[in-house]
Amino acid sequence: MVHVITASCCSDAGCVSVCPVDCIHPTPDEPGFGTSEILHIDPQTCIDCGACADACPVDAIFPAERLGTADRVFVDLNADYYRDRPDAGANPPQVVYPDIPRLPDGLRVAIVGTGPAGGYALTTLIGRTDAQITVIDRLPTPGGLVRAGVAPDHPGTKGVLRTFDLAYRDPRVDLIGGLAIGDGPGAVSHPELAAHFDAVFYAVGAPAARSLGIPGEDLPGSTSAGDLVAWYNAVPGAVGAPPAADCGRTVIVGTGNVALDIARILVSSPETLAATDIADRAVDLLRRQDVREVVLLGRRGPADAAYSDAEYRALQALPDVDLIVCDDAATIAELGLDRPPAPGRRRIVFLFGSVPTEIVADGSGRAGAVDVTTGSISHRIRADLVVRSVGYRGVAVPGLPFDDVAGVIPTVDGRVTGADGAPVPGLYAVGWAARGARGGIGANKAHAVAAVESFVADAAAGSLPRSAATREYFTALVRRRAPDVVDYRGAAVIDRIERARGRIAGRPRIKFTDVREMSDAARSQPHLKFGR
Repeated sequence: MVHVITASCCSDAGCVSVCPVDCIHPTPDEPGFGTSEILHIDPQTCIDCGACADACPVDAIFPAERLGTADRVFVDLNADYYRDRPDAGANPPQVVYPDIPRLPDGLRVAIVGTGPAGGYALTTLIGRTDAQITVIDRLPTPGGLVRAGVAPDHPGTKGVLRTFDLAYRDPRVDLIGGLAIGDGPGAVSHPELAAHFDAVFYAVGAPAARSLGIPGEDLPGSTSAGDLVAWYNAVPGAVGAPPAADCGRTVIVGTGNVALDIARILVSSPETLAATDIADRAVDLLRRQDVREVVLLGRRGPADAAYSDAEYRALQALPDVDLIVCDDAATIAELGLDRPPAPGRRRIVFLFGSVPTEIVADGSGRAGAVDVTTGSISHRIRADLVVRSVGYRGVAVPGLPFDDVAGVIPTVDGRVTGADGAPVPGLYAVGWAARGARGGIGANKAHAVAAVESFVADAAAGSLPRSAATREYFTALVRRRAPDVVDYRGAAVIDRIERARGRIAGRPRIKFTDVREMSDAARSQPHLKFGR
């Protein structure tokens, strides 16, 4: 009974380390790790011990015979990986035990950001040091893009948060939610943060959308993928333009996994989505509207598309949805884009080799069409919503070095570097904030672990700028600046209330969408306050 890895895989690679026969690839030391959407089990080598399933933090591994109809495709996906790579696993990695240097006593570390990169930096620091760690997030609830970016119909991937939740309970860890790092009101500045800790790790992701650089992309009815995802994932303060109430066609510029997620959400049954943790506002709108068609524009051909096989096959499995692929300009007219899909059906159309040149306003001043060049043919595609899904970039933190061209915090081996290229003592950046918006959870884990190893080396060498501030000093500063911050116990109260609201409606949870309501909820039940 061979085991199979399915779509929920987060590439954490915990399964790799426990496999007794080295049958899970790519490993963190092999090409493709971090860019492969899922890991793969070799059906010819697997001995059905089940160790991988026990180690998986997101419950993505099952015996093949137990897979449901929708997941049966992963039997072939796992096997195909090895048919296409006959040398996979030919050179198993050697076990290397890290040196464990003696570190100074009383180290205090701050981590800004609670997504996967910040979470894995935290768990690694707990395992490798005796440091006292303060974890900070601008929102009252931890999770970063796992909570705010993972598609609501992919709940398994969110299981990785269970690992981080255990870390927040460690007595050496303080969680502070609802605290911004910057120059605004209610915030703590980077210099103040650096002065209170021996080291600071920034894991703030890449929250800004990349621009298309074409006329009309800022029109009402044109939105970035990040803003739309935040809107339907119930992120507080999200203002992404939702689909119009009558949205017959959406045009998405881009063919990455996020673009496919959005396409799948828009054409899925609202009743199916209503059983997930999608925002109520999104379910309500999807029930009223009628998205009959989503057109995805890819600048290059299908071979260069950024989506994974798993995401593409998820589209193929959608009921009552036709999937059409066009990579030949001569066949565009044959698609009949001005004719609606067959009655009772919806469709997703891929137009490869297509370059958008302008987003055109309709009579009301909203985005109403996209001008596209496919090969030598120029044509106009009517649209009720335009989504720009061409990648993300980081945002500068005031007082912190930033590469504006690359959109990242500049680093070498996880150490933040200044204008002269030299490392800034005690300052580190991990995940998308430092690497750029590429690779998934597994790649961010590897990057976070490597950055912590750099920190350990720096601490052992005595090169950290030790702070004279105490835990109590920082607690007092936070209370003065942001008295409504939420600690771990408050975040746990919010989580319980969201889950309880969800149970009443037959859903995993119903999320809060307002920061003030979240702060009030955190204080609605007695619990110890921040600074225990």
